[in-house]
Amino acid sequence: MLSTGLPQGAVPKLERPGPLRDRVYEALLELITTRALGPGQHLVESELAGHLGVSRQPVREALQRLNSEGWVDLRPAQGAFVHEPTEAEADQLLTVRTLLEAEAARLAAAGAGDAGVAALEELCAEGERAVAADDVDAAVALNARFHAKVMELAGNAVLAELAAQVDRRVRWYYTPVARQRGRQSWVEHRELIAAIADRDEQRATRLMREHTEHTRRSYHARAEPGS
Repeated sequence: MLSTGLPQGAVPKLERPGPLRDRVYEALLELITTRALGPGQHLVESELAGHLGVSRQPVREALQRLNSEGWVDLRPAQGAFVHEPTEAEADQLLTVRTLLEAEAARLAAAGAGDAGVAALEELCAEGERAVAADDVDAAVALNARFHAKVMELAGNAVLAELAAQVDRRVRWYYTPVARQRGRQSWVEHRELIAAIADRDEQRATRLMREHTEHTRRSYHARAEPGS
């Protein structure tokens, strides 16, 4: 482990081109989203700068931006810490996610063609392989790609924009329950694909609502004694 608690190899390479502060912001946000930097973890500017190979200034600017977006808490005389989401915060966001994704599933069932269904099936197969290999990071990423594909097939730009605003936080909340949801999540994805392929809007809506509700309940259950 590195001194900030980052696993070896967890620090992403800074993508080029683009302003350095934006690249540092994206790198730190990815580390938070994947929980390589966990909730409540102290973020030391000098250490993060060293890991990313940059000066402290772009790190400071990135932390200020992350603070304004609710990812990081800046505490007077203490420094920066990864935000610890409350149960209420998670519940509100995951409830909104259910509304958006259920409508996306309905629209996808109404308009998706064979190519779209095939793309969903391929993503589902990849996700099943990731679960079988106990590759949680890959499973989380593929889950996000699967839901993004359903949103794309919905063909509603406004709905997609709203979903994009919550996507990263969904990944953040999904990561700690990904292993618990495991194979069942992809069984539910298979059922959803079948509904979309059958152009059954009502069934697709119901299945997506149930699927996202299972994730929401799993997130809350993780904190219960014995869970």
